[in-house]
Amino acid sequence: MISTILKSLIVATVFFEGNCNQLKKIQMSHQSTQLSENAMRYLSKLSNVKYTNEVLDNILIPRVVGTSGHKKVFEYIKKELKNLDWNVEVDEFEDDTPKGRLIFKNIIATLNPNADRYLVLSCHYDSKYFEDIVFVGAIDSAVPCAMMLNLIKVMDKELKSVQSNSLSLKLIFFDGEEAFVEWGPKDSIYGARHLAQVYQNKIETSRASGERINENQKIDMLILLDLIGHKATRFLSTSRETENWYLRLANIETRLGNLSLLEGSQTHFVKRRQYGGVEDDHIPFLQRNVPILHLISIPFGSIWHTEYDNRDAIEMSVVENINKVLRIFVAEYLNINVEEDESETIPDKEL
Repeated sequence: MISTILKSLIVATVFFEGNCNQLKKIQMSHQSTQLSENAMRYLSKLSNVKYTNEVLDNILIPRVVGTSGHKKVFEYIKKELKNLDWNVEVDEFEDDTPKGRLIFKNIIATLNPNADRYLVLSCHYDSKYFEDIVFVGAIDSAVPCAMMLNLIKVMDKELKSVQSNSLSLKLIFFDGEEAFVEWGPKDSIYGARHLAQVYQNKIETSRASGERINENQKIDMLILLDLIGHKATRFLSTSRETENWYLRLANIETRLGNLSLLEGSQTHFVKRRQYGGVEDDHIPFLQRNVPILHLISIPFGSIWHTEYDNRDAIEMSVVENINKVLRIFVAEYLNINVEEDESETIPDKEL
């Protein structure tokens, strides 16, 4: 991503309207459930730090596009997704870069490939090229990759319970987010630019509304995770369109804190606005009218794009706290019927 904060809202370009008013109404009127305190306790206990560290052991290496490290990380993420029995697709393409013509591979994992609508969680898995330092990109963005894999692993039973629903979950691991030389429209977000166009060209008839739509229009909201995991991780609301969902995340964090289910007292989802946001993988989708919720730590911090963005920079308690918020958000958005923590339930004989 580029560190320059945009001072004005990006004007979305309408590429394809396609008469999808009815589907848009369905998406905009979506109502999430609110989990009980016992259900929140249950989901909070699903933490699996051991697995998070296992993922990091495999992906926290230099993974510049076109290198053996990149290939290793690509194969590992794809293998983990398939082991969890998700539908996995690879959007492979070639593009010109300042380092020559390279092959890029976006990884897309879908819970229900036949769903009518999707909540999308996304991040990038490549690391930035440097000539003079070894850069492994822990917060940028190995940790977000690990968080997404962790979520679907620990929530496997809950997610599989809604696998046939018309509203489903999709994960996108973008390739080629980082610029090779200097951030610009032709040297950055290679994977996101390609996939957004692929989705724009994929036209079908919506079973939910009977309208002709493209794949981008099936996305209720794309949540992009970036620069997460250091001790000062702090999010702001960057979009008026999705601010209600950002505030829901903030309120979930507050509810978890009130139940003493978070470690420490730090607030990560700050109830402040900074509209416009940061240039990142979401831009090509925003330009095609996909609602965006950008979870990127602002400000970036002193370790951004330095050799100090390594494993030592990761504060696991921060990662776990944010993981808990995301688990509850996903469960509520997908209207999952979460089993309650029986250990916290008052027995009938005591009533």
